[in-house]
Amino acid sequence: MTDSPVDQNSATGAPTPRRKPKPKRTEIGGRPLKPSTLMMGHGYDPTLSEGSLKAPIFLTSTFAFPSAADGKRHFEGITGKRPGGAEGLVYSRFNGPNQEILEDRLAIWDGAEEALSFSSGMTAIAILMLAACKAGDVIVHSGPLYAASEGFVAKTMAKYGVTYVDFPAGASPEELDAVMVKAKAQAEAQGGEVPLIYLESPANPTNALVDVEAVKAARDKHFDPDRCPIAIDNTFLGPLWSRPLDHGADLVVYSLTKYVGGHSDLVAGSVSGRKRFIDAIRALRNTMGGIADPNTAWMLLRSLETVELRMQRAGENAEKVCAFLRDHPKVTGLGYLGHIDDPRQQDIYDRHCMGAGSTFSVFIKGGEAECFRFLDNLTIAKLAVSLGGTETLASHPASMTHLSVPDERKAALGITDSLVRISIGIEDPDDLIADFAQALEYV
Repeated sequence: MTDSPVDQNSATGAPTPRRKPKPKRTEIGGRPLKPSTLMMGHGYDPTLSEGSLKAPIFLTSTFAFPSAADGKRHFEGITGKRPGGAEGLVYSRFNGPNQEILEDRLAIWDGAEEALSFSSGMTAIAILMLAACKAGDVIVHSGPLYAASEGFVAKTMAKYGVTYVDFPAGASPEELDAVMVKAKAQAEAQGGEVPLIYLESPANPTNALVDVEAVKAARDKHFDPDRCPIAIDNTFLGPLWSRPLDHGADLVVYSLTKYVGGHSDLVAGSVSGRKRFIDAIRALRNTMGGIADPNTAWMLLRSLETVELRMQRAGENAEKVCAFLRDHPKVTGLGYLGHIDDPRQQDIYDRHCMGAGSTFSVFIKGGEAECFRFLDNLTIAKLAVSLGGTETLASHPASMTHLSVPDERKAALGITDSLVRISIGIEDPDDLIADFAQALEYV
C-alpha cells in the first residue's frame, strides 16, 4: 500500500493507478481496533471510487493495464514465474476490487495472513483438497463431516488415487497418535504422503468438538508442519465464537452462506490462513475459477458490518430456547455446546470456544415419524436446510443433508432418525419457545 492513489511505474516511470487504498488505521493509542470496527472501512478508500462511502460493485470481466510492462508483470505473478502473485487487477477469474476488499476483511476475523473467497463453501473445500493432494496421498479427517465434504473425500478424491483415514471428533491424544501412524503407513504403502489434515468442529450435525491442539501435537510428532497443514471447517462457530488459527490450525474454511452472509440470500465460501498454503490454493483457483462474483462479494461486505450483532443475538436466543428444550418430556437429548455432559468435550470447549453458538441438534422422543410431525407443525421456524441466517431453520439431517451417508456410517456418527438440527435466528426468543412448545405437542 502507498500513501497516494498513484505510484511511479518501475518500467516506464509513468503514473500507475493503485488498486490498493491508503493505509487504514488499525489501532488507536496503541490499542488494536476490533474486527467489528474494521468491517466498516478496512481495505477500501473512497477517494479511489469517486468518494462513494461504500464500495461500488465492479461488474467487469477484465481490467485495463496502465502499460504493457504492467500487464507482463501481473501475469508473471499469476503464472508463478515471479513470487507474490499479481500486483494489480487482471481478470475477474483471478481477482477484483470487491473480492479483494472482502478477503482483506475476512482475514481480520481469523487473524490470518491472507484469505480467499469462493463461489460456495464446497468450491473452497474442493479446491483446497485438490491443491494439497496428488495420487497416492492420504487425507486424515475428523468425523462426522458435512455430507458433501465427506463424499468428496471418499468418492471424488478416490478417483485420483487419494485415500483417507478418519477419526471421531472427540478422539483422545492417544487415539490421534495412532491415527497418524496408520495414515503414515498407508501413505508409504501407496507411494504418497499425508499432505492434509481436515477437521470440522463443531461437527455437522452433532456439534461434536475436535481438540485442535491435540491434533496439532500429533501432526507435529509425525509430519512436517510445512508440508501437512491442518485445515478446519469453522462454519458453525465462526467467525465470532472460535478462532482455530490460535489453537494450531493452519487454514480455516467457511461456508460464507451461513453466519457471515447471514440473510439466506447468497452462496459463497472462503479459506483463510498461512500464506504459504494460501498461495497454492490461489494458483488452482486462478486456473479453475470459482472465485466469488462481484455482487456476492459486495453483499458479504454488507453482511460483515453486522455479523457480530446478528451472531450475538442468535446465541442469546439459542441459550434460552435450549434451556426450555432440555427439560421437555418429549426431548431425549441436546447437542448444544452450552449444555455439555461429557468432560472431554467440556475441556475442548473451555479451551477452544468463546461461545456456544446458535446451531444445535435436538433428539426427539421416537424416530423419523415423530420428527416429521414436529417439523411439519412449526410455524415461526422454517423447515429448510442451511443455518446461520436471521431466521430460525429446522431440518432432519438423516433424511435430508446426510441422506447420502451410508446407514452404518450415520449410526456410528450418531446421526439418528430422532435427530433434528435447529439453527436459531434473531426473532423474539419467547415466540420461538412458544413455537417449539406447540410443535412438540404433535409428537
